[in-house]
Amino acid sequence: MPYELIAFALFAFVTLASALGVVLFRDPWHSALMLGVTLLSVAIYYVMLAAEFVAVMQVLVYVGGVLILITFAVMLTQREEPANADADEVVQT
Repeated sequence: MPYELIAFALFAFVTLASALGVVLFRDPWHSALMLGVTLLSVAIYYVMLAAEFVAVMQVLVYVGGVLILITFAVMLTQREEPANADADEVVQT
């Protein structure tokens, strides 16, 4: 079995598992991290196809740009939930 096929199968598993994690995780922060893993593994496919320039553009544009944009959106839109119901009744002095 050639090493390229083993490497492709390994990264195919990583891509599918992380893409499934993007959909199934309830926390948006963890979903964004799994999206980063998915996009990085797609860049590895481009390296396997000897398209290094496209792989670098994948990392710079998608992982570097889009994932940072999603990270800021998640951080700015997250709402703090009180730990318990009694926290709503606490009077600030």
